[in-house]
Amino acid sequence: MNSVPHILLVEDSADDVFIFKRALQDARIKNPVVVVSNGQDAIDYLSRKSAYSDTETRSLPFVIFLDLKLPYQDGFEVLEWIRNQPVLQTIPVVVLSGSGEIRDHQRAYALGARSYLIKPPDSQHILQFIDSMRSYWGSADYPWPVVIESGYD
Repeated sequence: MNSVPHILLVEDSADDVFIFKRALQDARIKNPVVVVSNGQDAIDYLSRKSAYSDTETRSLPFVIFLDLKLPYQDGFEVLEWIRNQPVLQTIPVVVLSGSGEIRDHQRAYALGARSYLIKPPDSQHILQFIDSMRSYWGSADYPWPVVIESGYD
């Protein structure tokens, strides 16, 4: 089992997955990324159901990047579900969306999103989010989970 904390990316566009991973690479973030492509798979992954039931090899992510426009259950529904699960409430959720609509921002924050990034996110925006979370992750209860390639700090 890999002990390095991982990132969960909930995204149905292969192009956006590629861009996201490239932004992480550019930011020199080396944490593994698990990708699920629809809202139902995100819920199954986080609740360890169906194909994701092997709890010994499927730890929870330390952060979730969540697209809003997803098949089966949209990102708002997934976010609401996450925030209603006591074991998941401390996991930061970053909404990724092509929408700059104020109502989407407001709804995402009202449902518990920690941040809202317009797609495609670049390495600078991802690093800004990570840096903003250092104080949260810097405590004994939440040790710093981001693995950054040496030479960056």
